[in-house]
Amino acid sequence: MNDELSLNDPIAPTADPLIVPVVETEPDDAPELEAAPMIQAVGSLPWRFSCFVTGTDTEIGKTMISAAILHQLVAKGLRACGMKPVAAGAAMRDGELHNDDADLLRAAGNVHLPVNLTTPFMLRTPAAPHIAAAIDGVTIAPVPIIAAYAEIAAASDAVVVEGVGGFRVPLTDDFDTADLAAQLNLPVVLVVGMRLGCISHALLTVEAIIARNLVLAGWVANQIDPDMQYADENVAALAARIPAPLLGRVPFMDQPDHVRAASCIDLAALPGWPPAGD
Repeated sequence: MNDELSLNDPIAPTADPLIVPVVETEPDDAPELEAAPMIQAVGSLPWRFSCFVTGTDTEIGKTMISAAILHQLVAKGLRACGMKPVAAGAAMRDGELHNDDADLLRAAGNVHLPVNLTTPFMLRTPAAPHIAAAIDGVTIAPVPIIAAYAEIAAASDAVVVEGVGGFRVPLTDDFDTADLAAQLNLPVVLVVGMRLGCISHALLTVEAIIARNLVLAGWVANQIDPDMQYADENVAALAARIPAPLLGRVPFMDQPDHVRAASCIDLAALPGWPPAGD
């Protein structure tokens, strides 16, 4: 990606703000924007924030944390939109394919764009993306994802992009989610599923993120095993080894609740995070 499109720099926009190309739409297709931006950056320009949320594995709480980030952004008065570029296991409801994770991100944000933008690749088969795509007769490609992200960023003050599975999940024979993260070039938030074995999983993921010259902006410890022993010691070991701030610890929940999770994390250390109001 061109350096001008990188959102890794935490400095607020000044005289030359980031300009993302906008694809013109007909008036009837205009996005529904439910909140006007309230927080302003230097020079009365809208504040911009984006991040890429990844995890140590599948089913470790990436969607809940992504929705929690969106919840905080909406509470700050920003126009926030979630994006899940690839989602598998979709089902037809009301004449449209739906995926529970994608639906949660859509509900947590307040900028409602067409599903083909927020989830360009909605796959029916509940399997790893490259397998699901082959079964569904779909070829996953980066260009539609990057183009969709550009449109979302143009219509929003903040974008939260959630990956799929862990950090290195194949999307095609020669393209995986790590490649996608590198092309988007956004600050990365790592969700660590706290259970036995999480230290190795987390540190290997951290190495993979850094190896792609991405900014590891922070990590969240999400308790997914209620019976995990020595959880505090595991968090301490990770905090001593991960070169990024611990954004918070989310307790085990029988029913994941992104609003409750939002109260457990402090995102002020993230690059480009909007400042606290007066």
